[in-house]
Amino acid sequence: MPFIATVDEAEATGRAAEELEADRARFGYVPNMGRLFALRPEVYAAWKQLNGAIKASMDPRRYELATMAAAKRLRSTYCMAAHATVLLGGLASRDELAAIVADHRRAGLPEVDVAVMDLAEKVADDATSVTQEDVDRLRMLGLADEEIFDVVAAASVLCFFSKSLDALDVRADADYRGL
Repeated sequence: MPFIATVDEAEATGRAAEELEADRARFGYVPNMGRLFALRPEVYAAWKQLNGAIKASMDPRRYELATMAAAKRLRSTYCMAAHATVLLGGLASRDELAAIVADHRRAGLPEVDVAVMDLAEKVADDATSVTQEDVDRLRMLGLADEEIFDVVAAASVLCFFSKSLDALDVRADADYRGL
């Protein structure tokens, strides 16, 4: 049980009801994260808009690898499970995902994917530890400054969401148990 009361779908009204209905349409059920953020539906909508804007400019696999790296660094079971599910939806095989989660540096990923995940980890762990060398490494691997910004933004937004869930003990949904 979360540390605070979350919004029950049957009791939601107004914007909260709209957000939970959108979640049900997207996921087929109302996820625990939606129940928490329905307490402040404007925040939830703003997060969805910001996250959507970041994702829209990124390669889907790159986005998922960056967010997976940040979630792992934060030890966020919920976010790791959510992003693992997306990766398994056609962006990675089960074996590849297992290798990435175990150690992305030894998972046989292209060097650019390793560098993206390394940067996302640093952002999640201690953003002040990111160096010019980290950025230059991604440039040398072909990423433009906008793409580097996208990796940092994806990891940063994941931190906000994950920390909100974890600080209030919102657990991963039952649908993720198979992971």
